[in-house]
Amino acid sequence: MRAVTFQAPGEVRVEERPEPEIRAPHEAIVRVEATGICGSDLHIYHGRVKIEPGFTLGHEFVGTVVAAGDAVTTVAEGDRVLGCYCTACGTCFFCRRGEYHKCDEGKVFGHGALLGDLQGAQAGQVLVPHANLTLRRVPEGMPDDVALFAGDVMGTGYHAVADAGVTPGDVVAVLGLGPVGLCAVQAARAAGAARVVAVDSVEDRLQMAERFGATPVHLSEQDPRAVVKELTGGRGVDVAIDAVGHPDALELAIRLARKAGTVSATGVYAERAEVHMGLVWIKALRLVSGHANVIAHVDPVLSLLAAGVLDPSPLVTHHLPLDDAPEAYAAYDRREALKIVLSP
Repeated sequence: MRAVTFQAPGEVRVEERPEPEIRAPHEAIVRVEATGICGSDLHIYHGRVKIEPGFTLGHEFVGTVVAAGDAVTTVAEGDRVLGCYCTACGTCFFCRRGEYHKCDEGKVFGHGALLGDLQGAQAGQVLVPHANLTLRRVPEGMPDDVALFAGDVMGTGYHAVADAGVTPGDVVAVLGLGPVGLCAVQAARAAGAARVVAVDSVEDRLQMAERFGATPVHLSEQDPRAVVKELTGGRGVDVAIDAVGHPDALELAIRLARKAGTVSATGVYAERAEVHMGLVWIKALRLVSGHANVIAHVDPVLSLLAAGVLDPSPLVTHHLPLDDAPEAYAAYDRREALKIVLSP
């Protein structure tokens, strides 16, 4: 089968790889029909997240089950399914607490030995451990472009909002309007936020956020702090979401949050970063972080997608064949695309 493999920073390649085989009763094999390029993949592409050369990339996928182990009971051969970006056993200390993203046996697709040595989904087929939790049937009639988001990007945006405790009437700031940030805008509106302030420097992304009901703020042409003060009577936002994963975004989030507010560091951090703990402390901020507990959220997210309350389809700007992955990664790196879906 064909698979997208990491070679070196700035270089991916499409190569032949053997098709996966069932090795344990809880595993399934999915024939991949749509797979996305994610901002997390770009961190690997840049060399920020270390991975072994030749490793298959990708952690977003929709496809059809072609084989399943004897312990797989929630999906069956022939089912159209989507995959969550990570796996979970369902029985360890963390899974019993519903903290599936911290599972002792958890693995992340396409992220190398550091995160479980699980080959990725930008390929003709993907092996799925603990399929009962990792896979979900796609609701009848839901397009691939929508279902693909439930297992990672929309699930992450939803997690950022839910984990921060957004409640009806809150004012929320989202910093960074990539796919996760734009999904967080939608999720905050769905949670009842009275206003969402969306901050970025890319005009097309600001327009998309405004289309989703947010107040767009240009990072360099406007003063986000002044805008937030005006909108909140000088108080600050109830929740500030850093969907970038950069110290500058985290610093701004801390400054935009009101006293006793919440800052969500949802963007990927792979290195040390300075945090102004004096501001965090004096404002009595709650700081939440970490990758998203998508398995815990996937069912409500799917319901909201099926009802049209959440709709990520406008975020998909490019459809390309899997063999064009090197060009797709380069275009994504140049910010010429918002979301690219590859078809094996």
